[in-house]
Amino acid sequence: MSADKHLRSWQERFEMAEAMQPLLGKLYRNQGVEVMLYGKPLLSASTIEVIKAHRLVRRHVGEKLRLRESFPFVEALSKLAVKHCKVDIGKLAVNYWKNHSDASEIQAYMTRELEGAMNYGDDTPARDVVLYGFGRIGRLLARLMIERTGQSNKLCLRAIVLRGGKKGDLEKRASLLRRDSVHGAFNGSVEVDEENNAIIANGTYIQVIYANSPDEVDYTKYGINDALVVDNTGIWKDENGLGLHLKSKGSSKVLLTAPAKGAIKNVVYGVNDSDILDTDTIVSAASCTTNAITPILKAVNDKYGIENGHVETIHSYTNDQNLIDNYHKADRRGRSAPLNMVITETGAAKAVSKALPALEGKLTGNAIRVPTPNVSMAIISLNLNGETDRDEMNDYLKHMALQSDLQYQIDFTESTEIVSNDLVGSRYAGVVDSQATIADGKRAILYVWYDNEFGYSCQVVGVMQKMLGLTTLSLPSQK
Repeated sequence: MSADKHLRSWQERFEMAEAMQPLLGKLYRNQGVEVMLYGKPLLSASTIEVIKAHRLVRRHVGEKLRLRESFPFVEALSKLAVKHCKVDIGKLAVNYWKNHSDASEIQAYMTRELEGAMNYGDDTPARDVVLYGFGRIGRLLARLMIERTGQSNKLCLRAIVLRGGKKGDLEKRASLLRRDSVHGAFNGSVEVDEENNAIIANGTYIQVIYANSPDEVDYTKYGINDALVVDNTGIWKDENGLGLHLKSKGSSKVLLTAPAKGAIKNVVYGVNDSDILDTDTIVSAASCTTNAITPILKAVNDKYGIENGHVETIHSYTNDQNLIDNYHKADRRGRSAPLNMVITETGAAKAVSKALPALEGKLTGNAIRVPTPNVSMAIISLNLNGETDRDEMNDYLKHMALQSDLQYQIDFTESTEIVSNDLVGSRYAGVVDSQATIADGKRAILYVWYDNEFGYSCQVVGVMQKMLGLTTLSLPSQK
């Protein structure tokens, strides 16, 4: 009987998750509503992923959240005219069941809690986006934008710009979008329109443009106007170079997916994106490491104050290194990346101060490139102004990951078995490994995982939305 009981329970959960999925999809496509479960996005989640997300709730609140308890909230949400927001049904459901024993008031409760999102953002026009370059970050940005395809989508990928244009290039680019050795197969279909030089992915028509310089392109020829150009080539990093994009017809703003030089604002989404003004035409999304550590450093500094510290980055190798020993202009990077740990420089620690001026001159940093293709770790060693211990520090960071304005940047794990491969595909800027935390008195050492490709790309999308005025509400509001 016990075995039958477990099987029936599993089948009930599986069927409930299956019933939830079409509602989740329609909410996003038709209303721009992203449904979360204690920060975990359910958009495009598989049936098993929906079930696993529910199991994780126990870690956060100490109690189970059953699918039969959360499903009525998704149903209620689907009946409301909420638009362009993130809704955490996990938090809403847990709060509701604390004070109610039946589902009779769920619809009224949801109407009250989500009142501010009714028809939110309907008057905001859709905006065009161009990806200048189609490498590791460019293709992940494409995936993230394509997964949002639907009538409510206002962040529209219209074109990619490439060098070259040799025979077979278009099919090869499409193939790299279809398959990825790290992030797996593209979730959908990718077709090639050779005649019109375009890629069609899940119904999104993406014009492929070949050019040798940013100022050569006339985007208006392709019906693209007032576009945000996202430069992920890393070739130009100052105002003069990036300003070439603004000379192209049809472009109006530029976002660099790398640290910028000069007076260009380096923005870490969630920390200083409020610094972006409507008049800003060139902005940088900083580096993956800066994005990983800055939200956590802000959280720690806000509570304890940081006197000084050091950041050691254990970073997966990148395309800038050599597969086998060969000439490289930088020190050590010419040695085989898959065979060596390579000490190299990083400007991430110093770059933190551009997003968080309170830490100006307080941090040093270094990096070790290691033979893994993705997912990195930052070891943050801090001298604090206030005293703490391991449990207090972990409790505070857990709270920041679940209940603060940084909840979409900071994740938190209590697993004793987690390794780098488990973090591939993480959408967070950084994940605190609480089992490795060391804290005593005014000294703390934090270990922070981050998917230096996908997690960073999610941060870039946030900056893109901010630059284009495509704001979303996050509900329930943090208290």
